[in-house]
Amino acid sequence: MNFWKMNGAGNDFIILNNMEGKLPPSALPLLAQTLCTPHLSLGADGLMVVEPSDRADFKMLFFNSDGSVGEMCGNGARCICRYGYEMGLSGTEQVIETTAGIVTGTRIDQRHYRIRLNDPTTVHLQETAVVDGKAYPLAYVELGNPGLPHAVVPYPGLAQADPAALFQLGRALRYHPNFPKGANVNFYEITGQDQVLEKTYERGVEDFTLACGTGTGSVVTVLTLLGQVSGRNVQVTMGGGVLTVDVDRKDEQVQNLWLTGPTNIVAKGEIFDEELPSF
Repeated sequence: MNFWKMNGAGNDFIILNNMEGKLPPSALPLLAQTLCTPHLSLGADGLMVVEPSDRADFKMLFFNSDGSVGEMCGNGARCICRYGYEMGLSGTEQVIETTAGIVTGTRIDQRHYRIRLNDPTTVHLQETAVVDGKAYPLAYVELGNPGLPHAVVPYPGLAQADPAALFQLGRALRYHPNFPKGANVNFYEITGQDQVLEKTYERGVEDFTLACGTGTGSVVTVLTLLGQVSGRNVQVTMGGGVLTVDVDRKDEQVQNLWLTGPTNIVAKGEIFDEELPSF
């Protein structure tokens, strides 16, 4: 199998082209688990599989590193937009079918891509989750349909937070009974005018990742509706770099949620992993 490995602001992915349907759907979860394992294989946060679509330029199937299906991935979608353009599957404007709905993208330059994330379908601004007897105020957002779930949690002093303590809290909130589907947990701190620091514990990776595009979009959605950011050119700093989010606010709703950031082609090659069964 030929592959590309890419990252978007440190969020890394393996991309496989299945336009001819040689990989059966039943094989994809195991393929993701195997290939995404660090040290033993290529290692990545997720696997993206490109397939034909009768609604878009192509379809993007996303699998987390544990083999579970992801509804969508913002940084992954930016990377796959570049893949589609460079492979001749689309032009400078990309239309991608995802499990959560249609996503559109735009090539800005060789390495920068802008995508329109799925619109928020659920937004609860005033929620609380209790962990070890302490109540944490938070918001809850789902993007697309079926919705990709995100908890948005203010965390003063995030830059100096103890990593072990933040991991334990992130894991507890990810599995909190308030979130029947589980949740990606986005801790944030406003650091300046339209400047946000964010750290995300990702469902399916079960750890913090260097960036989370849909998480970034969810954080800016909440902060825009709360009037704490303008919604225009909001700079969100994560471990792997800076992502830019723009939103259109209409009354108490957010529409046209745009995510802009870098892409990086790390490697292209052929997979020979002998742990994989024959498909």
